[in-house]
Amino acid sequence: MNQKIKYFFVVFTALLFIIVGFYLWASSPNLSPSQYNDSGQSNHSNNSANDSVYSVITYNIGYLSGMTNNLPIERPKSLFDKNLKNVIDELGKINADILAFQEIDYDSKRSYHINQQNEISQLGYGFFGQNINWDKKYVPFPYYPFTLHFGKILSGQSILSKYPILENERIVLERNKKNPFYYDSFYIERLAQVCKIKIKDQILILINVHLEAFDQETRKKQMRYVKNLYLKYNNDFPTILLGDFNSDIRYSDAAIDLLLNTKDTGCAAFDASNPGNTFSSTSPKVRLDYIFYNKNFIKELDAQILKQFKIASDHLPLLLKFKFKDQLHANIRRQPNS
Repeated sequence: MNQKIKYFFVVFTALLFIIVGFYLWASSPNLSPSQYNDSGQSNHSNNSANDSVYSVITYNIGYLSGMTNNLPIERPKSLFDKNLKNVIDELGKINADILAFQEIDYDSKRSYHINQQNEISQLGYGFFGQNINWDKKYVPFPYYPFTLHFGKILSGQSILSKYPILENERIVLERNKKNPFYYDSFYIERLAQVCKIKIKDQILILINVHLEAFDQETRKKQMRYVKNLYLKYNNDFPTILLGDFNSDIRYSDAAIDLLLNTKDTGCAAFDASNPGNTFSSTSPKVRLDYIFYNKNFIKELDAQILKQFKIASDHLPLLLKFKFKDQLHANIRRQPNS
Protein backbone atom coordinates (compact mmCIF):
# COMPACT_ATOMS: atom_id res chain seq x y z
CA MET A 1 0.00 0.00 0.00
CA ASN A 2 2.81 2.38 0.90
CA GLN A 3 4.47 1.54 -2.44
CA LYS A 4 1.28 2.54 -4.30
CA ILE A 5 1.07 5.82 -2.42
CA LYS A 6 4.71 6.54 -3.19
CA TYR A 7 4.16 5.73 -6.87
CA PHE A 8 1.08 7.97 -6.98
CA PHE A 9 3.00 10.81 -5.32
CA VAL A 10 5.87 10.55 -7.84
CA VAL A 11 3.49 10.54 -10.81
CA PHE A 12 1.46 13.43 -9.38
CA THR A 13 4.61 15.48 -8.74
CA ALA A 14 5.91 14.81 -12.25
CA LEU A 15 2.59 15.82 -13.81
CA LEU A 16 2.50 18.96 -11.68
CA PHE A 17 5.99 19.94 -12.84
CA ILE A 18 5.02 19.32 -16.47
CA ILE A 19 1.81 21.37 -16.18
CA VAL A 20 3.49 24.26 -14.37
CA GLY A 21 6.46 24.17 -16.74
CA PHE A 22 4.20 24.19 -19.78
CA TYR A 23 2.13 27.06 -18.36
CA LEU A 24 5.23 29.14 -17.66
CA TRP A 25 6.58 28.48 -21.16
CA ALA A 26 3.24 28.99 -22.91
CA SER A 27 2.43 32.27 -21.16
CA SER A 28 5.92 33.74 -21.55
CA PRO A 29 6.56 36.46 -24.17
CA ASN A 30 8.85 36.39 -27.18
CA LEU A 31 10.02 39.97 -26.64
CA SER A 32 10.98 42.21 -23.76
CA PRO A 33 8.14 44.59 -22.75
CA SER A 34 10.51 47.46 -23.57
CA GLN A 35 10.06 46.47 -27.23
CA TYR A 36 6.28 46.80 -27.18
CA ASN A 37 6.36 50.51 -28.05
CA ASP A 38 8.32 51.59 -31.11
CA SER A 39 8.26 54.45 -33.58
CA GLY A 40 10.47 56.03 -36.17
CA GLN A 41 11.11 56.44 -39.84
CA SER A 42 10.62 53.49 -42.15
CA ASN A 43 12.89 52.49 -44.99
CA HIS A 44 10.22 53.39 -47.53
CA SER A 45 10.21 56.66 -49.44
CA ASN A 46 7.77 59.18 -48.03
CA ASN A 47 4.95 60.21 -50.33
CA SER A 48 3.46 63.26 -48.60
CA ALA A 49 0.72 65.43 -50.01
CA ASN A 50 1.18 69.17 -50.61
CA ASP A 51 -2.32 70.57 -50.21
CA SER A 52 -4.18 71.51 -47.03
CA VAL A 53 -6.74 68.68 -47.14
CA TYR A 54 -5.77 65.71 -44.98
CA SER A 55 -7.22 62.26 -44.57
CA VAL A 56 -7.12 59.47 -41.99
CA ILE A 57 -8.36 55.88 -42.10
CA THR A 58 -9.06 53.56 -39.18
CA TYR A 59 -9.20 49.84 -39.91
CA ASN A 60 -9.41 46.77 -37.71
CA ILE A 61 -7.55 44.68 -40.22
CA GLY A 62 -8.20 41.39 -38.41
CA TYR A 63 -4.63 40.27 -39.31
CA LEU A 64 -5.97 39.89 -42.89
CA SER A 65 -7.81 36.68 -42.04
CA GLY A 66 -11.07 37.94 -43.52
CA MET A 67 -14.20 36.23 -42.27
CA THR A 68 -12.17 33.29 -40.92
CA ASN A 69 -11.13 35.38 -37.90
CA ASN A 70 -11.70 33.29 -34.73
CA LEU A 71 -12.83 30.23 -36.69
CA PRO A 72 -11.22 26.86 -35.77
CA ILE A 73 -9.70 26.27 -39.20
CA GLU A 74 -6.26 26.26 -40.77
CA ARG A 75 -5.88 29.09 -43.25
CA PRO A 76 -3.82 28.85 -46.44
CA LYS A 77 -1.16 31.45 -47.18
CA SER A 78 -3.03 32.28 -50.37
CA LEU A 79 -5.85 33.77 -48.26
CA PHE A 80 -3.48 36.25 -46.60
CA ASP A 81 -1.69 37.03 -49.85
CA LYS A 82 -5.00 37.79 -51.57
CA ASN A 83 -6.28 39.97 -48.71
CA LEU A 84 -2.99 41.86 -48.41
CA LYS A 85 -3.00 42.61 -52.14
CA ASN A 86 -6.59 43.82 -51.93
CA VAL A 87 -5.85 46.11 -48.98
CA ILE A 88 -2.70 47.54 -50.58
CA ASP A 89 -4.51 48.12 -53.88
CA GLU A 90 -7.42 49.94 -52.25
CA LEU A 91 -5.27 51.98 -49.86
CA GLY A 92 -3.11 53.00 -52.82
CA LYS A 93 -6.15 54.38 -54.63
CA ILE A 94 -7.29 56.41 -51.61
CA ASN A 95 -3.79 57.65 -50.72
CA ALA A 96 -4.73 58.75 -47.18
CA ASP A 97 -2.19 60.72 -45.16
CA ILE A 98 -2.52 58.62 -41.98
CA LEU A 99 -3.54 55.00 -41.41
CA ALA A 100 -4.52 53.59 -38.00
CA PHE A 101 -4.76 49.81 -37.66
CA GLN A 102 -5.96 47.42 -34.99
CA GLU A 103 -5.22 43.66 -34.98
CA ILE A 104 -2.27 43.98 -37.33
CA ASP A 105 0.35 41.20 -37.30
CA TYR A 106 4.08 41.89 -37.19
CA ASP A 107 5.47 38.37 -37.03
CA SER A 108 2.91 35.64 -36.38
CA LYS A 109 2.70 32.02 -37.37
CA ARG A 110 -1.04 32.39 -38.02
CA SER A 111 -0.35 34.91 -40.82
CA TYR A 112 2.80 33.17 -42.12
CA HIS A 113 5.24 35.55 -40.38
CA ILE A 114 4.54 38.44 -42.76
CA ASN A 115 5.08 41.87 -41.21
CA GLN A 116 1.84 43.45 -42.43
CA GLN A 117 2.88 46.91 -41.22
CA ASN A 118 6.03 46.85 -43.34
CA GLU A 119 4.16 45.63 -46.40
CA ILE A 120 1.59 48.43 -46.21
CA SER A 121 4.28 51.05 -45.46
CA GLN A 122 5.64 50.52 -48.95
CA LEU A 123 2.74 52.61 -50.27
CA GLY A 124 4.75 55.65 -49.21
CA TYR A 125 4.32 55.93 -45.45
CA GLY A 126 7.65 57.13 -44.17
CA PHE A 127 6.80 57.14 -40.46
CA PHE A 128 5.35 54.54 -38.11
CA GLY A 129 4.17 54.12 -34.54
CA GLN A 130 3.84 50.54 -33.32
CA ASN A 131 2.25 49.18 -30.14
CA ILE A 132 2.33 45.43 -29.47
CA ASN A 133 -0.58 44.10 -27.42
CA TRP A 134 -0.31 40.34 -28.03
CA ASP A 135 3.02 38.56 -27.64
CA LYS A 136 2.61 34.82 -27.08
CA LYS A 137 4.14 31.45 -27.91
CA TYR A 138 0.86 29.61 -27.36
CA VAL A 139 -2.80 30.66 -27.48
CA PRO A 140 -5.45 28.07 -26.45
CA PHE A 141 -8.00 29.30 -29.00
CA PRO A 142 -9.72 28.13 -31.09
CA TYR A 143 -10.22 25.10 -28.88
CA TYR A 144 -9.73 22.61 -31.72
CA PRO A 145 -7.57 21.52 -33.48
CA PHE A 146 -4.84 21.73 -30.84
CA THR A 147 -2.13 22.23 -33.45
CA LEU A 148 -3.43 25.77 -33.99
CA HIS A 149 -2.55 26.66 -30.39
CA PHE A 150 1.18 26.55 -31.00
CA GLY A 151 3.26 29.19 -32.73
CA LYS A 152 4.44 32.74 -32.25
CA ILE A 153 1.87 35.55 -32.20
CA LEU A 154 3.09 39.14 -32.38
CA SER A 155 0.25 41.54 -33.04
CA GLY A 156 -0.99 44.99 -32.08
CA GLN A 157 -1.92 48.49 -33.20
CA SER A 158 -0.10 50.65 -35.74
CA ILE A 159 -0.19 54.19 -37.05
CA LEU A 160 1.43 54.83 -40.43
CA SER A 161 1.92 58.44 -41.46
CA LYS A 162 3.28 60.54 -44.30
CA TYR A 163 4.17 63.15 -41.70
CA PRO A 164 6.65 62.82 -38.81
CA ILE A 165 5.48 61.06 -35.65
CA LEU A 166 7.10 63.01 -32.82
CA GLU A 167 5.87 60.84 -29.95
CA ASN A 168 4.25 57.42 -29.67
CA GLU A 169 2.80 56.41 -26.30
CA ARG A 170 1.46 52.99 -25.33
CA ILE A 171 -1.22 53.01 -22.62
CA VAL A 172 -2.53 49.69 -21.26
CA LEU A 173 -6.23 49.89 -20.40
CA GLU A 174 -7.87 48.22 -17.42
CA ARG A 175 -8.49 44.48 -17.75
CA ASN A 176 -11.65 42.56 -16.92
CA LYS A 177 -11.03 41.74 -13.26
CA LYS A 178 -13.47 38.83 -13.41
CA ASN A 179 -11.23 36.87 -15.78
CA PRO A 180 -9.38 33.95 -14.11
CA PHE A 181 -5.60 34.32 -14.07
CA TYR A 182 -5.01 31.50 -16.55
CA TYR A 183 -7.37 33.15 -19.06
CA ASP A 184 -5.72 36.53 -18.58
CA SER A 185 -2.30 35.00 -19.19
CA PHE A 186 -3.20 34.40 -22.84
CA TYR A 187 -5.54 37.34 -23.47
CA ILE A 188 -4.57 40.45 -25.40
CA GLU A 189 -3.90 43.78 -23.72
CA ARG A 190 -6.36 46.50 -24.65
CA LEU A 191 -4.50 49.67 -25.58
CA ALA A 192 -4.78 53.36 -26.26
CA GLN A 193 -2.00 54.43 -28.62
CA VAL A 194 -1.29 58.17 -28.53
CA CYS A 195 0.72 59.73 -31.35
CA LYS A 196 1.82 63.33 -31.80
CA ILE A 197 2.11 63.96 -35.53
CA LYS A 198 3.65 67.11 -37.03
CA ILE A 199 1.70 68.18 -40.11
CA LYS A 200 3.44 71.26 -41.46
CA ASP A 201 3.01 73.83 -38.66
CA GLN A 202 0.37 71.84 -36.76
CA ILE A 203 0.60 69.17 -34.07
CA LEU A 204 -2.15 66.58 -34.46
CA ILE A 205 -2.94 64.26 -31.55
CA LEU A 206 -4.11 60.88 -32.81
CA ILE A 207 -5.46 58.34 -30.31
CA ASN A 208 -5.86 54.80 -31.67
CA VAL A 209 -7.85 52.38 -29.47
CA HIS A 210 -9.09 48.81 -29.40
CA LEU A 211 -11.48 48.30 -26.49
CA GLU A 212 -12.79 45.26 -24.63
CA ALA A 213 -15.05 43.06 -26.75
CA PHE A 214 -16.69 40.67 -24.29
CA ASP A 215 -17.38 42.40 -20.96
CA GLN A 216 -19.57 45.51 -20.96
CA GLU A 217 -18.56 46.75 -17.51
CA THR A 218 -14.88 46.66 -18.43
CA ARG A 219 -15.59 48.32 -21.78
CA LYS A 220 -17.38 51.21 -20.04
CA LYS A 221 -14.43 51.70 -17.68
CA GLN A 222 -12.07 51.76 -20.64
CA MET A 223 -14.38 54.17 -22.49
CA ARG A 224 -14.36 56.60 -19.54
CA TYR A 225 -10.57 56.51 -19.47
CA VAL A 226 -10.33 57.04 -23.23
CA LYS A 227 -12.78 59.95 -23.07
CA ASN A 228 -10.68 61.65 -20.37
CA LEU A 229 -7.57 61.03 -22.45
CA TYR A 230 -9.24 62.72 -25.41
CA LEU A 231 -10.35 65.65 -23.22
CA LYS A 232 -6.79 66.02 -21.96
CA TYR A 233 -5.72 67.17 -25.42
CA ASN A 234 -8.76 68.53 -27.22
CA ASN A 235 -8.70 72.06 -25.80
CA ASP A 236 -5.14 72.71 -26.98
CA PHE A 237 -4.58 70.51 -30.05
CA PRO A 238 -6.43 69.21 -33.07
CA THR A 239 -7.34 65.78 -31.70
CA ILE A 240 -8.69 62.65 -33.38
CA LEU A 241 -9.83 59.61 -31.42
CA LEU A 242 -10.46 56.52 -33.52
CA GLY A 243 -10.41 52.74 -33.61
CA ASP A 244 -12.46 49.69 -32.75
CA PHE A 245 -14.60 50.59 -29.73
CA ASN A 246 -16.57 47.32 -29.75
CA SER A 247 -19.74 49.24 -28.87
CA ASP A 248 -22.84 49.92 -30.97
CA ILE A 249 -25.26 52.77 -30.21
CA ARG A 250 -28.08 50.20 -30.36
CA TYR A 251 -26.65 48.17 -27.46
CA SER A 252 -28.43 48.49 -24.13
CA ASP A 253 -26.61 51.12 -22.00
CA ALA A 254 -24.05 51.48 -24.81
CA ALA A 255 -20.58 52.55 -23.70
CA ILE A 256 -20.13 54.55 -26.90
CA ASP A 257 -22.77 57.03 -25.67
CA LEU A 258 -20.09 58.45 -23.37
CA LEU A 259 -18.26 59.76 -26.45
CA LEU A 260 -21.21 60.52 -28.72
CA ASN A 261 -22.46 63.03 -26.15
CA THR A 262 -19.11 64.82 -25.73
CA LYS A 263 -19.33 68.57 -26.25
CA ASP A 264 -17.93 70.05 -29.49
CA THR A 265 -16.99 66.61 -30.77
CA GLY A 266 -17.85 65.30 -34.21
CA CYS A 267 -18.26 61.68 -35.24
CA ALA A 268 -17.33 60.89 -38.83
CA ALA A 269 -19.77 59.06 -41.14
CA PHE A 270 -22.32 58.78 -38.36
CA ASP A 271 -25.96 59.74 -37.95
CA ALA A 272 -27.82 58.63 -34.82
CA SER A 273 -30.92 57.83 -36.87
CA ASN A 274 -28.87 55.80 -39.36
CA PRO A 275 -25.48 55.05 -37.76
CA GLY A 276 -23.95 53.06 -40.60
CA ASN A 277 -22.45 49.66 -39.83
CA THR A 278 -18.87 48.40 -39.91
CA PHE A 279 -19.20 44.78 -38.75
CA SER A 280 -19.26 42.22 -40.17
CA SER A 281 -17.88 43.04 -43.59
CA THR A 282 -20.04 40.48 -45.40
CA SER A 283 -23.33 41.73 -43.96
CA PRO A 284 -22.75 44.76 -41.69
CA LYS A 285 -25.25 44.81 -38.84
CA VAL A 286 -23.50 46.75 -36.04
CA ARG A 287 -21.32 49.85 -35.73
CA LEU A 288 -18.14 49.09 -33.79
CA ASP A 289 -15.61 51.46 -35.42
CA TYR A 290 -15.56 55.26 -35.09
CA ILE A 291 -13.59 58.43 -35.77
CA PHE A 292 -14.16 61.29 -33.30
CA TYR A 293 -12.62 64.75 -33.64
CA ASN A 294 -12.75 68.13 -31.88
CA LYS A 295 -14.82 70.55 -33.96
CA ASN A 296 -13.03 73.64 -32.64
CA PHE A 297 -9.85 72.66 -34.49
CA ILE A 298 -10.97 70.29 -37.24
CA LYS A 299 -13.41 70.83 -40.10
CA GLU A 300 -14.87 67.63 -41.56
CA LEU A 301 -14.96 67.73 -45.36
CA ASP A 302 -16.03 64.18 -46.12
CA ALA A 303 -16.39 60.87 -44.30
CA GLN A 304 -17.24 57.37 -45.47
CA ILE A 305 -17.48 53.75 -44.47
CA LEU A 306 -15.29 52.08 -47.09
CA LYS A 307 -17.03 49.05 -48.54
CA GLN A 308 -14.58 48.44 -51.38
CA PHE A 309 -12.22 46.54 -49.05
CA LYS A 310 -14.83 43.76 -48.98
CA ILE A 311 -13.80 40.81 -46.76
CA ALA A 312 -10.06 41.39 -46.33
CA SER A 313 -11.06 41.75 -42.67
CA ASP A 314 -14.26 41.07 -40.74
CA HIS A 315 -14.48 44.86 -40.19
CA LEU A 316 -14.93 47.69 -42.68
CA PRO A 317 -12.62 50.72 -42.49
CA LEU A 318 -13.61 54.38 -42.03
CA LEU A 319 -12.24 57.45 -43.81
CA LEU A 320 -12.23 61.08 -42.65
CA LYS A 321 -11.10 63.98 -44.85
CA PHE A 322 -10.54 67.23 -42.99
CA LYS A 323 -8.88 70.64 -42.78
CA PHE A 324 -7.43 72.40 -39.79
CA LYS A 325 -9.71 75.33 -38.97
CA ASP A 326 -6.94 77.88 -38.55
CA GLN A 327 -5.80 76.99 -42.09
CA LEU A 328 -9.32 77.71 -43.34
CA HIS A 329 -9.18 81.12 -41.66
CA ALA A 330 -5.69 81.78 -43.04
CA ASN A 331 -6.85 80.93 -46.57
CA ILE A 332 -9.76 83.35 -46.25
CA ARG A 333 -7.41 86.10 -45.06
CA ARG A 334 -5.11 85.51 -48.04
CA GLN A 335 -7.90 85.80 -50.62
CA PRO A 336 -7.87 89.16 -52.48
CA ASN A 337 -10.75 91.54 -51.97
CA SER A 338 -13.51 91.20 -54.56
